[in-house]
Amino acid sequence: MQETELKLELSQSGAGSLLKKNPFGSPPINLQLRSIYFDTPGWDLSKRGLSLRIRQSGNERIQTVKAGDGAAAGSFTREEWQRPVAGDTPILDDPHIRDLLAGAGPKLAPLFEVHVKRHSWNVMDGDATIEVALDLGKVVAADREAPLCEIELEKKAGSPTALFALARKVNLITPAHLGVLSKAERGYRLLGSAPGAVKAASTPLTSEMSTATAFARIAAACLRQFRLNETALGWSRDAEALHQTRVSLRRLRSLCSICKSLFADSRFDHLREELKWLASELGDARNIDAMIDRASSEALSSRLQDARDEAYAVVEASLSSVRARSLMIDAAEWISIGDWRTDQSDETLYEQSSRDFASGVFDKFWKKVAKGGKNLIDADDRTRHELRIAAKKLRYAAEFFEPLYESNAEAKRHRRFITVMKGLQDQLGSLNDLATAPDMLAALELSDVAGAKDLFSAEEKSKLLEDATKAHDAFVNTRRFWR
Repeated sequence: MQETELKLELSQSGAGSLLKKNPFGSPPINLQLRSIYFDTPGWDLSKRGLSLRIRQSGNERIQTVKAGDGAAAGSFTREEWQRPVAGDTPILDDPHIRDLLAGAGPKLAPLFEVHVKRHSWNVMDGDATIEVALDLGKVVAADREAPLCEIELEKKAGSPTALFALARKVNLITPAHLGVLSKAERGYRLLGSAPGAVKAASTPLTSEMSTATAFARIAAACLRQFRLNETALGWSRDAEALHQTRVSLRRLRSLCSICKSLFADSRFDHLREELKWLASELGDARNIDAMIDRASSEALSSRLQDARDEAYAVVEASLSSVRARSLMIDAAEWISIGDWRTDQSDETLYEQSSRDFASGVFDKFWKKVAKGGKNLIDADDRTRHELRIAAKKLRYAAEFFEPLYESNAEAKRHRRFITVMKGLQDQLGSLNDLATAPDMLAALELSDVAGAKDLFSAEEKSKLLEDATKAHDAFVNTRRFWR
């Protein structure tokens, strides 16, 4: 059967506040749960997008196999199969389960456990019934353990909009961040090296998939990347985690821009503006990080470090704000159940294949980049900035829709195209850093500090313009993988 759920992460104190205020209309039912997760030594189930657990509550044990989409963010619709079992050994006598786990059964062994105290409610909201589960506990893997504090809202009946309405109510009582990790994923992460910055991953797509479905999958993957890096940023002021947090927002904004012709949705423009706001809140910190990497004097580096501390404090305040948390809940709702997904008045969404749509996007932005870079050396900073934005959208689009071009020849041409695009983007990005450095230094009152002028020297700009021109020539001469 399918389950539809929304997951939110809370702090321990936040969970206490929620229990004290209890907005769910009745006292909770409390249970102690112990779950054992199984996989092979090579993590075959995880690689297939599957999880297998046996959960014990009192004398009852339930075995559950789940098949989920690792690109999803916050709101999941996924298949699951349950059955009672007598002990802590998986029973694989269901033919469908045997097929899913083909070849893995004999090698299955316990990998990690999850121990929680669950507070659960059944909430009625109009025609909707929602099962609420607040879990407080820990994940245990070998000699490691990590705290767990999350709330899951699962739709049992009615409209899924009720999930998000209830999530907003929780978020007003205590800070609630969109959850993107299943308990199984938490266990696997605990077994691996310490998680840090997370780069964008390829999103599973097929050529037969509608443009609407492809958009929703890619957008959900962007939200997931954002939340994973936001979490990493909460552990330390890591420059790469900040960079990837910004990248995830840029990718989502670019996706919305690329696909804007598809939407006649009242919430679309609002979400785009909110994403723009959040990305801008991270901008100064990222620019300062870039200048620190290039600072040529200790005096400048020291002053920039002080400015960095202030900029990161702004980032932390923005990410923890009600506005940012609400944006993630709103975005997850719009992506998963927005009006645009049920309005079939635009045949483009529901009849045009994702590959045909992608090819049209590539043609449009390829022409923009090819034309915009014809006279890079004599162009002004604004023109080069516009070229950089167009190049970024083309590269992101090429990465978004990569799985649709799966023949060996297409894959080879795609790799070459991305390599050339990265080269062009790097040069245009460095030119943009040079162009913005004077104003940034002035705003920080660092223009007269020793080494400041080295951040935007004429000699460096001349060399970058020459390299950017060569990179643009390479781009124009590289075969297009979608043709």
